[in-house]
Amino acid sequence: MAASEQNAEPLRALAERTRYKIWSKDILRLSDLDHQRHVNNAVHPGLFTNGRYALIHSRLMPLVEHGTAFALVKISIEYLNEMHYPGEVDVGTLVRRIGNSSVTYGQAIFYNGKCAAVAESVMVMLDGKTRRPKPLPAAAAAELEKLRG
Repeated sequence: MAASEQNAEPLRALAERTRYKIWSKDILRLSDLDHQRHVNNAVHPGLFTNGRYALIHSRLMPLVEHGTAFALVKISIEYLNEMHYPGEVDVGTLVRRIGNSSVTYGQAIFYNGKCAAVAESVMVMLDGKTRRPKPLPAAAAAELEKLRG
């Protein structure tokens, strides 16, 4: 295990609601349920995606070149509590690390006052024409820095 991995904050530390500045709301649908009558684990990645894109569209897209894209390259999720239909969730999103062309986000889904799941995801900024990674503009990196949690 690399030294940076040994010193990394555990994913479960993202379950603390007060860490988040960026929030999005989402609804749970009847079709989200599995045979056990709780929200299926396969639904969580979609909720996390909606939360990340709320941040990306409001904070980053105005600061990058038109046509720029952000691609998910990795996601890790820990499931902490069940969720049930009907209901609403709050998805908190923060920035954990900023690379040259990548951003590592931390997220949590809160349902009925409890953290249902936490996630860490890595996204890479892509040039709109070449679809290859390109460096984050200084203004975008500065905006991301404000959202570290």
